[in-house]
Amino acid sequence: MAEFILIGQPNCGKSTIFNEVAGYKTIASNFPGVSVEFTKSEIDFKNEKFDLVDLPGLYSSQTTDEAELVTVKYVREKHDDAVLINIIDASVLSRSLELTLQIASLKRPMVIGLNMIDEARAKGMKIDFEKLEEIFGVPVVPTVGRKGEGVFELFEQAFNISKSKKLPNEIDFDKLEPVLKEISDVLAKEQKPYKFSKKFLALKLLEKDSPLKEYLQQNISNIGRSKIDSVIAQLESREKKESEFVVSATRHDLAFTIFKKCAVLQHTDNRDIRTKIDDVLMHPVFGYFFMGGLLYSMFFLIFTFGNFIEPYFLDNIALLTGYFENLLGSNTLAFTIIHGVIEGFGGGLGIVVPYLLPFFIFLAVLEDSGYLARIAYLIDNFMHRIGLHGLSVIPIILGYGCTVPGILATRILKSPTDKFITATLTTLVPCSARMTIIFGLVGFFISIKAAIIIYILNLIIMGITGKIMSKAMDDVSSGLILEIPRYHMPGFKAFVGKTWFRLREFVLLAWPILIIGSIVLEVINFYNLTPFINNFLEPFTTGVLGLPAVIGVTLLFGIMRKELALILLFTAIGTKEVLTVLTYAQVFSFTLFVTFYVPCLATIAALAKELGWKKALVISIITAGLAVILAVAARFIVPVFGI
Repeated sequence: MAEFILIGQPNCGKSTIFNEVAGYKTIASNFPGVSVEFTKSEIDFKNEKFDLVDLPGLYSSQTTDEAELVTVKYVREKHDDAVLINIIDASVLSRSLELTLQIASLKRPMVIGLNMIDEARAKGMKIDFEKLEEIFGVPVVPTVGRKGEGVFELFEQAFNISKSKKLPNEIDFDKLEPVLKEISDVLAKEQKPYKFSKKFLALKLLEKDSPLKEYLQQNISNIGRSKIDSVIAQLESREKKESEFVVSATRHDLAFTIFKKCAVLQHTDNRDIRTKIDDVLMHPVFGYFFMGGLLYSMFFLIFTFGNFIEPYFLDNIALLTGYFENLLGSNTLAFTIIHGVIEGFGGGLGIVVPYLLPFFIFLAVLEDSGYLARIAYLIDNFMHRIGLHGLSVIPIILGYGCTVPGILATRILKSPTDKFITATLTTLVPCSARMTIIFGLVGFFISIKAAIIIYILNLIIMGITGKIMSKAMDDVSSGLILEIPRYHMPGFKAFVGKTWFRLREFVLLAWPILIIGSIVLEVINFYNLTPFINNFLEPFTTGVLGLPAVIGVTLLFGIMRKELALILLFTAIGTKEVLTVLTYAQVFSFTLFVTFYVPCLATIAALAKELGWKKALVISIITAGLAVILAVAARFIVPVFGI
């Protein structure tokens, strides 16, 4: 099946156009570096079927970045059955053309989509589309992806190119042309059936492209390699710099020359209102106050909404449970299993609608408005103090809604070390389920201030853990080079689709595990296995944590669902008046242990998916160890303060 392949620089609007055509199947954010693995969907265009592929954004084919290498490898392996659709951010045309030159040099069927043409016009830029078509020899279509403008025309041109197989023009590389010809002549004498044009291979040899260098070593004789090395050495001697830098500088100049031929920029003295907004929001002092106030307001509204609406769901779940209890009898295995399904479904529903849904709505607004990237920039300095950089804050913020999408979001990070450390810290974040325990136990029975202390302690522990891990792994985090996107009004279609996309991760991955865990728990209770579990865990529960032995089962099954630990606590001690059975120190100890210990099963599954089972196990051991240390510390420290 033929393919349409979307390729372009980060934040150029590829994923937005993909979703416009294929339906919402990928995150499309006003935030660079969101797509880190390619997404494919089958589409029907003019009664023919095509695979539409959205590749991770890249600035250059010369890269060591894991996500960008996915794009480079995918494109190089494709042949005439694929049409490359190069999406360009028209408002930064000169910079974008450098990647277009690299794509055109592949000599594959392609079209150019000048996306965000409205932004270019707002900047006073006038682009001569016909001149650009003449230079590259391929169709050029202006689009506004978030509004759907020009998208049909873009794919119509791609469809036509898929039939004609028309290739881009050969681009003249000015002073490099004699060198490229010399290398091409050497390649021609080898008489090998190369899968790329000789000029493209010559460019890659000058750029010292590692993957293609290995490919060519297998297809060029020793004599041929010696001649090519000699040509490259002469170039470097003449230019007094490495050949890859010569190519890069030449391509940069060529991109700017093409820009001057095709575009006119009318300068204006009036500063864009968005620049004035950034003077405040990115201010080295006031920017942090605004960020803190915004995030505090966001979480306050989420928790207020969640606390207000959650009882309505729980009441209806109780009614449904009562109906089946009357129908099947409370002492039957059938009711036990159905009760487990209802409790698991209700527990998930009690998380999704009251807490996750509003959280993801706020997050989508932050992303699409462009402010989330600014948060990453503002917090970068702090994150570097614990061995990470600003991008790591995105999964951590997500974790406050649900740890599962937070873990899955670590894929935006480039370094495996950063991914591992950030995933560990994200599992320590008190998600909405753990928030229920903190405020429902400490906040209700002790004080709201005590609950807030646990949140502050959590931040401190995360900082210390990140610092220790980064030191232990001896891998300094790279500096943050982050493109700050322009502010946008979030599009309704993308806004709704993105919210569902993130909820879907919870629905498909976490919710089934919640239901299965609830069924297992109910069956254990049905066969009265709880006393055996409590007796088995008593040395740890009582001896180490200083808690009543009957609480053992609550700790075990809190792994399945964190909020179950609170529900089962009331059942285990036989009352909801917790302070008649537990001391303040025991309440703190229990809460800290449940907040920090082994992540829930759904989170473990997400960790295994992103990092592998070995790292998922390591992270679980780290969090369990922290939980024990904090719980034991609380056991002995809290009484000292007379609480």
